[in-house]
Amino acid sequence: MSNVMTHIRRRGLLTLIVLALISAALLIGWRFDRDMRRARAQAAQGSELLQTPCGPIEYQEAGAGVPLLAVHGSGGGHDQGMAFAAPLAAHGVRVIAMSRFGYLRTPMPADATAAAQADAHVCLLDALGIAKAAVMGGSAGAPSALQMALRHPDRVSALVLLVPLAYKPPTQADSAPPMPAWVENTMVRLISSDFLFWAALHVARDQLTKVVLATPPELLTMASPQERARIDRMLDHILPVSERAVGLVSDTAVGKHLTASPLHTVRVPTLIISARDDRYGTFATAQYTASQIAGARFIGFDQGGHTWVGHDDEVMEAIRALVVEAGRP
Repeated sequence: MSNVMTHIRRRGLLTLIVLALISAALLIGWRFDRDMRRARAQAAQGSELLQTPCGPIEYQEAGAGVPLLAVHGSGGGHDQGMAFAAPLAAHGVRVIAMSRFGYLRTPMPADATAAAQADAHVCLLDALGIAKAAVMGGSAGAPSALQMALRHPDRVSALVLLVPLAYKPPTQADSAPPMPAWVENTMVRLISSDFLFWAALHVARDQLTKVVLATPPELLTMASPQERARIDRMLDHILPVSERAVGLVSDTAVGKHLTASPLHTVRVPTLIISARDDRYGTFATAQYTASQIAGARFIGFDQGGHTWVGHDDEVMEAIRALVVEAGRP
């Protein structure tokens, strides 16, 4: 009799465990679907798809005044560009944030080089009737922003390169060690799955800050609530990653094949910003780029990571001052 009761208890316990697992799976699935619906709605909010000679380009605008083309980095889109640059819209700047090739509703063309993307930036300005604009390239958006200043100098009033993905000679010392292969492989897996990235946001947020945003997570413990919220938005806005994956893969390829550009021919007012502890090593490339562009201003922070934690107000004011001054008749 005791054996029968023990067997019944074990079966009952096993049933409870199975039911608990099913309930947990259903709850996780429900939360994932809910968050993805919100993410897709957020990514589409405020944007339009404009037909241009360079193909369809997704963009959104805010503010009035001196035009600024905000060119987003890896994992972004028009939403990332606007999330960063929107505060400038309240200070005499007309912000135009676009989605680069392979991000959200802007398709990936056969030629997705930085030069082709720069030409597409000009196509967007043409379609909007803008003769000249400042251009700001953040991270992986920097190569096409720089190419725009090189290829179309008459269309650029000022150039801002923020924690830029940029070339430097191999003889110049790195400011951060190369990304280990396992880290790169992990990132590739994360950007191939909405669910994996969503799960990582919930269980490994500090690691995402460290690996994906290349920012020491300990900086956030000392940061203001506003700064912590800004970094949280950066991570959250990467979803839906599946609608950005093509662009992310392209950015990775571009980053591995950077070549020298005739930086000495850049003739527009230029501002370049980075932090020494940026785990993507943009401090060294930013320093080199600034040293090769006549009159370029370089702002370098000792701490802040790839997301310039603790310096957002200073960064925004420096960008505003340059853009407004350069845009004056």
